[in-house]
Amino acid sequence: GSSRCGGCASGFLELQADEQGLLWLMVHTGSRGLGPALRQHYLKQAESVGGGLRVLQADSSAGQAYLNDHDAAVRYADASRRRILEDAAGLLGDLFKARADWDTLVSCTHNFVRREVYDGEELWIHRKGAISAGNGELGTIPGSMGAESFIVSGRGLEVALRSSSHGAGRTMSRGAARRRITVAKLERQMDGIWFDDRRTRLLVDEAPSAYKPIAVVMRAQNELTRIERRLRPVLNYKGV
Repeated sequence: GSSRCGGCASGFLELQADEQGLLWLMVHTGSRGLGPALRQHYLKQAESVGGGLRVLQADSSAGQAYLNDHDAAVRYADASRRRILEDAAGLLGDLFKARADWDTLVSCTHNFVRREVYDGEELWIHRKGAISAGNGELGTIPGSMGAESFIVSGRGLEVALRSSSHGAGRTMSRGAARRRITVAKLERQMDGIWFDDRRTRLLVDEAPSAYKPIAVVMRAQNELTRIERRLRPVLNYKGV
């Protein structure tokens, strides 16, 4: 199986096992520098409406250009994740004769804008740190690098704009994590999970204790999604 989601600043590739012992690959990365560059470009053209907010009218020339570029960035990120999955699956095939089942691919993103209808009204829905969770829609919700991740299906809750969180969320900033989490503590939290220990000092701000417990998050959003598969980490490679 393979799954992918995208949009965060620190991407990862993780080999995971589900309850039946089947292996999954999860890739988590977005459009990288392209998305932030587009944001900065169009912010300069946006109109200030107070409170630190700036807007583009969707039907203006700048608004239409932004939406076109936004969609291109989303497609780029999706193609990038697909290529990473293909390369990783190919390597696993070469080393272990493993075969990827591409029919099990689940793909979602958690930073995008899309036109949707609610109560008969068309709205622009901007999901930031959230995935689309329409009724029966499959998605991925990663935990920290030492915790379970999940494949979920949405429940389509209208009051939540048919959305759910995309992961555990941080309990401390990266700076605070670097100050408070030691290499030894990270190694203890990653016991039993393969990772590149040559990069341990660079990874302390991604330690499991820097994030909320994913089980608590999943219980809190039980009305938004149903769990289809639980995926425990076997090997984690995280970009920094």
